[in-house]
Amino acid sequence: MNLLFRLLKVLLLFAVKRPRFSPLLTEFRLRFRVWPNDLDTNGHMNNGRYLTLLDLGRFDLLLRIGAAGPALKKKWYPVLGACQVRFRKPLNLWQTFEMTTRIAGWDEKWVYLEQRMTRQGKPVMHAYLKGVFVGFGKSVAITELLKLMGNEQPSPPLPPAFTAWLAAERLMAEGDRAVGADQKPG
Repeated sequence: MNLLFRLLKVLLLFAVKRPRFSPLLTEFRLRFRVWPNDLDTNGHMNNGRYLTLLDLGRFDLLLRIGAAGPALKKKWYPVLGACQVRFRKPLNLWQTFEMTTRIAGWDEKWVYLEQRMTRQGKPVMHAYLKGVFVGFGKSVAITELLKLMGNEQPSPPLPPAFTAWLAAERLMAEGDRAVGADQKPG
């Protein structure tokens, strides 16, 4: 409920300002302000709130590239698979900030995104994320969604820092599988 007004803002901006769908690799910007319900006990924006606001940036991206309609028709919904977040500076009550969201690339299963928050042009938060679409209990190849959107361009190469994070994330997933195997009843 606490994001309802921000979600309405995103929808309204899309409805009013969108002359046509934007190219897939466009960087999208949203501006927000820190409200009292965003604060933690230290008096600045809660770390969890950053992640919640990033959801709005990804939703805005889906609307603006034309992916939301085809996904909705197929009853596919986006799911976040992993993220790496680096917090740089706090955001305090009433401060405004800008969030940018862009697609960094994709493979057969995952779409890779980069999101940033800045205040007065200075970095506040930086995140790498990977997401997938799910429909009827299984993941849907991103390439299927891209084809529905009429886009069959190849993925651009991911930046080196992004590929290093993905390598670390794969190792983490392997560790999770190993722990799960150790805990199975004999």
